[in-house]
Amino acid sequence: MQRVAAEPLDVLRSRTSVKWRTFPSDVLPLPVAEMDYPLAEPIAHALHAAIERSDTGYASGGRQVAEAFQGFAATRLGWDVDPARITCTADVSMGIVEVLRQVTERGDGVVLTPPVYPPFYALVAEAGASVVEVPMRGGIDEGWSLDLDGLEAAFAAGARSMVLCNPHNPLGINPASAELAALAELAARFGVTIVSDEVHGALAQPTTPYTPFLTVSDAAREWGVAVTGATKAFNIAGLKAALIVTASERGDAVRGRMPEEVSWRMSQFGAIATIAAFQEGGHWLDGVLASLDDNRRLLADLLADELPDVRYRMPEATYLAWLDLSALGWGDDPAAHALEHAKVALTGGPAFGASVGRGHARLNFACTPEVLAEAVTRLAEAR
Repeated sequence: MQRVAAEPLDVLRSRTSVKWRTFPSDVLPLPVAEMDYPLAEPIAHALHAAIERSDTGYASGGRQVAEAFQGFAATRLGWDVDPARITCTADVSMGIVEVLRQVTERGDGVVLTPPVYPPFYALVAEAGASVVEVPMRGGIDEGWSLDLDGLEAAFAAGARSMVLCNPHNPLGINPASAELAALAELAARFGVTIVSDEVHGALAQPTTPYTPFLTVSDAAREWGVAVTGATKAFNIAGLKAALIVTASERGDAVRGRMPEEVSWRMSQFGAIATIAAFQEGGHWLDGVLASLDDNRRLLADLLADELPDVRYRMPEATYLAWLDLSALGWGDDPAAHALEHAKVALTGGPAFGASVGRGHARLNFACTPEVLAEAVTRLAEAR
């Protein structure tokens, strides 16, 4: 498989996205979930063509986006999706909030499973609900799984919804089908809506494919709503397009109660880029996955050689590594020490859940091997 090569630093520093405008030029920025690969040619071509025809009005491609995702989901994800059961919106976070607004009342509990994507906490608050934490079970040595007993207790105590991260950010795991089916049965028993963030699904390695939540059982289809998009896999987060997917009449009713404005928020360029990604971007994505596979293995080797006390479990999906830096003695938030003393920007572990994130940090390895090696060397020299 031909790899897609990440751009060199001198090219990357000309970008104006948040990853490249937050830190001084002497810092290696590895926190934000943006990849350093060049845009897939079919996406670039589609956007250039839109500019040439001055096609910059309101987006009208919701149905075309849904149909493009139907084909992509069937061929790459093993997921039979009905385009009529998709509502498009601007991004996955917005989609999560809009679903939560329909399935919770003010103050209702929404379960999160830390360590987990930090904005989830703010999204629950934006929807007017309250966070209920049920930390993931396990750890770096043995791997992680959902705490089904803890989830049952939270549901029994009155939580009305749960935001599932599938694949999981920052742990990089793909929950097993049986585990997801067990979660769906609990949801059905207690009347809990599972809002499944699946935006990293296409970034699962071929040897460890992810399981779309809505495929595991009738209970999952009844009580689940998936939110996804092309943004992470194809590095187009700034173009603003996402999909809210349902697979039952109950789920359809959730989408149906949303204000019409939700679907108007998808951008024209987001729709155009997403269609191109899903229809023509597969070859590029295969090359990126091969490069990410190389880098996740390279990171293991680099840590073993230079920072053997740092604990890391190679992720099954995403381009994010969850690192246990506790042994270095850098405090609860080792990312702060890394930024000050190593000029390496990581995402601090406590943001993913204070109860389980202390001493940890997240590292984005979607970069050149040279940048990854330099980052680990800098961290080793900052001990």
